[in-house]
Amino acid sequence: MQQQCKISLPGNKEYSPAKTFAQMSAWCEQNQVTHDRYGEGELIQSFEQKLAKLLGFEAGLFVITGTMTQPTALQIACEMKRSNKVAMHPSSHIQLNENQGYQLQQRFNLLPVGKPFQPWVLEDLVKIPDTLAAVLYELPMREIGGQLPSFEELSRIKAHCGQNNIHLHMDGARLWETAAYYQKDYAEICKGFDSVYVSMYKGIGGLGGAMLLGDQAFIDQAAVWMHRQGGSVYHRTPYVVAAAMQFEQRLALMPTLFGRTKQVYKILSEFPSLTPNPVKPQANMLHIHLPISQDKAIVLRDKLATEHSLWIGNPQQGMLAEQSYIEWYVGDRLLEMSDDELRGYLQLIEQGCV
Repeated sequence: MQQQCKISLPGNKEYSPAKTFAQMSAWCEQNQVTHDRYGEGELIQSFEQKLAKLLGFEAGLFVITGTMTQPTALQIACEMKRSNKVAMHPSSHIQLNENQGYQLQQRFNLLPVGKPFQPWVLEDLVKIPDTLAAVLYELPMREIGGQLPSFEELSRIKAHCGQNNIHLHMDGARLWETAAYYQKDYAEICKGFDSVYVSMYKGIGGLGGAMLLGDQAFIDQAAVWMHRQGGSVYHRTPYVVAAAMQFEQRLALMPTLFGRTKQVYKILSEFPSLTPNPVKPQANMLHIHLPISQDKAIVLRDKLATEHSLWIGNPQQGMLAEQSYIEWYVGDRLLEMSDDELRGYLQLIEQGCV
């Protein structure tokens, strides 16, 4: 149904495989790209080094999925620290979206930190009485609308982990969206983290894949573990090319997307029944809470798709019975849309909530 809609509000534009592959082919010809073999090759290794330098680390490792990347990084941290306890927010991807792989594979024990609907702070961490091997912080926190801790609070957490021999890992799936809010470069945001995972398709628009950053010894160990898990794909060229060919352009666009997010918030204020979370933009993403249940919101979504060729996103159930929310990533689509067009679509959503 989404693919049949002419207008989609959240996210970036998606191109057909034919167009995407044609763009990749042209870029490969222009840059004389040759295939890697099991992760060894000029393109992939230079791209790993490029991201490591950008984020302030010694080394980087391309990994085929983030779901493979993060538990592996935390497992290595546990082995290094001789503890099997890892703290992370209840909304973390590892806990909510990975079918408890960390638990069934007996990689580590997970301890929740903080309150479910807001970023956690140092005071939440020090309440945990156990000796921790690692702590994960997601920047920004997707499941609560893209919220971020203040940079001062993040600095306190970094200092505490450094002083207490705790491995601090970043789930940076959407790290690229944080710099415009913090007004810091990526290396400064990452400084104090022992390892960082970033996505090669969220925000960047690649076909898939992830990058793990850390010191050389950590990355060398991670490479062995990725091989043990079947992550040694023969040619990783397609994934690397799809990300590398547009990497600079996508990063350069992030401040503009954050500026557009601020404009979207102003327009949303004209529709009191549509409530954004967070209250003020902290990244170019947000949740819009609707005064109807998920079932009713799905009916509304399908009606708008069928009658207006308009895709508003996939509704999720809120805490209250008559409450739901949709997630918007403010990307190309909203950037290129006029304010009046957006008002018209929001009016359709609000009218459907009555």
